Amino acid sequence: MKIIFSLLIFISFVFANDATIEVIKKADTVPSIAVEDSSESYDNTFKLRFFKTLVADLNVISIFNVDRHYRTVDYDASTVLVKNNNMDYVLRYKMSEGDNDALNVKIKLLHQDEEVFSKNYRVNSKDIFMFVSHAIAYDINEFMGEPSVAWMKRKVIFSRIVSPMQSEIVIADYTLSYQHTILKGGFNIFPKWANKMQNSFYYTSLDSKKPTLKYVDIKTGKMKTIISSDGMMICSDVSNDGKTLLLTMARNGQPDIYSFDIINNSYKRLTHYSGIDVNGQFMNKNQIAFISSRLGYPNVFSLNLKTDEVEQMVYYGKSNVSCSAHGNYIVYAARESSNAFSRNTFNLHLISTKTDFIRRLTATGVNEFPRFSKDGDAILFIKNYKNQSAIGIIRLNYNKNYLFPLKYGRIQSMDW
Repeated sequence: MKIIFSLLIFISFVFANDATIEVIKKADTVPSIAVEDSSESYDNTFKLRFFKTLVADLNVISIFNVDRHYRTVDYDASTVLVKNNNMDYVLRYKMSEGDNDALNVKIKLLHQDEEVFSKNYRVNSKDIFMFVSHAIAYDINEFMGEPSVAWMKRKVIFSRIVSPMQSEIVIADYTLSYQHTILKGGFNIFPKWANKMQNSFYYTSLDSKKPTLKYVDIKTGKMKTIISSDGMMICSDVSNDGKTLLLTMARNGQPDIYSFDIINNSYKRLTHYSGIDVNGQFMNKNQIAFISSRLGYPNVFSLNLKTDEVEQMVYYGKSNVSCSAHGNYIVYAARESSNAFSRNTFNLHLISTKTDFIRRLTATGVNEFPRFSKDGDAILFIKNYKNQSAIGIIRLNYNKNYLFPLKYGRIQSMDW
């Protein structure tokens, strides 16, 4: 059974300029920052892991030129290290081991040897140190008065193919530094968060006679079956209130988009095309986007839920197999090669529904399954290149991409 990839919807975040126009911040226009470690507890291996994670997070928020040199200093030193004298800011931190193996971290941000920001953090185990790092970067970004990067603290859920017809569903941070396998055994794919709190999720099980949508409560571990369908069963989107799902089902031989009412346990068919309609995504209250073969090849369309009017949304590319949308913007994956002897190239492009501009976001490899952050500030996507899977982050306003590779397996799909 071939399952066709997906779509989502893009960006109500208000940009100062059209987001389809590249925004380039030159390196010399942003302040510099160095990081100093004052930790006494923990071995050098762990100290270096935390330092590298923090430097990576500071790079991803994209508001500093980040110095990558690892240096140590006493936390109460009255001045920064001599080698950091030319830095605009210095972030000094101290890790210490608390009761029951808890990790305590205190930080202070220095500007011209003056402390301008400080905060303490605590987590129950050093094994989740990366979430402290993400929180530090988030707080410094807030202190600097930049647009929120709350997405840094959200979890990613993805399906990892580990062998033929065998997969794992994994919960991770956006850098993949933390990974917790929550479901293994069998072939389980297309995980989707069930709510904003990220305490439950849906997924498709292919272990039964029919593809089956299941629901998992992470806190209790309880699982229940939602609905089954011949041919195809995918939850492609969940409404903001968590009460309505958009499903792709093939109840009549060809896949169509359905809405599913969680409260009443009922569904309604939304598309009525004799070909392929898949991967519905909520755009606004009365409009969804989806992938359809109505032109003879996959492309992005929208459906007005009041009038049933269908509109073509993308006019560039002949095989637009996945997309995400938010407000007036759509990011989509388009095939840009047709090679019978090697894997084709799929790149991500950004368009506005109100202009004709097209902005290319990636350049090499297979880039697919784009997902916008809730505020539209960033795009998460899957990149497969040279037999390796990775999670990619695109910072739209800063024209920067970051990749975080998966150590083993191949990412089949993910949600953010």
